[in-house]
Amino acid sequence: MKSKIRNVFRRVFLSIVVLAAGVAFHPPVKAQNPELQQRVAELKESMAKNKQSLAQYTWAEQVTISLKGEQKKQQHFQVRLGPDGKPQKTSLDPPEAAPQPQGGRLKQRVVAKKKEEYKEYADQMKELAQQYVPPDKDKLQQAYEQGNITLGPSGGAPNELQLVIRNYLKPQDSMTLVFDKAQKELLRLQVASYMDDPKDAMNLTVQFSRLPDGTNHVSNLVIDGVSKQLNVAIQNSNYSHL
Repeated sequence: MKSKIRNVFRRVFLSIVVLAAGVAFHPPVKAQNPELQQRVAELKESMAKNKQSLAQYTWAEQVTISLKGEQKKQQHFQVRLGPDGKPQKTSLDPPEAAPQPQGGRLKQRVVAKKKEEYKEYADQMKELAQQYVPPDKDKLQQAYEQGNITLGPSGGAPNELQLVIRNYLKPQDSMTLVFDKAQKELLRLQVASYMDDPKDAMNLTVQFSRLPDGTNHVSNLVIDGVSKQLNVAIQNSNYSHL
């Protein structure tokens, strides 16, 4: 009888210990600023609205690629959003003429290889930038829930707020959004990220503008590949209804 009682007490004691341990090691829930919650919700709503509005437009895009400060290539496109919400581009440039060969075959191969390398790297930078612009509503919500967003004044106009997001897409990356709380729209965006290696930094600066009907859009976007000294500048203009 005493043995049974001891076993019962032992099981109760172990249950209490396990329960206490679970409470002790349960990660605390971070308290969130009510205003931050409101601003994140407004930002998500604004982006969803703008995505619908931009689907009714077509616009011109100019892409300029520079290496070590020297312009290497410039392209022009007519752009619209496809059914999947992603940009569909049609080139406005005439077919490129074949470059005149210079130097011997070895030099020609070296030049061709370098051109292909910077073109491939520029494409990779643009692909990475597209994962930040426009910000994804699900990633924003995840960052908010994880306590990775801070809210504060931007230091600009009184209506401007700044949201700084850490670990948005990659560990230790940073995205800063400047938001107009009166118009409830993005004004500027800055990203400090990297390619495959954290040492291979990529910085992104984006300027937004407003169309007459209130639609918010990217007017200028600059991608800076620091280690390669490669720069991609994108300008959007001539928005017109489809």
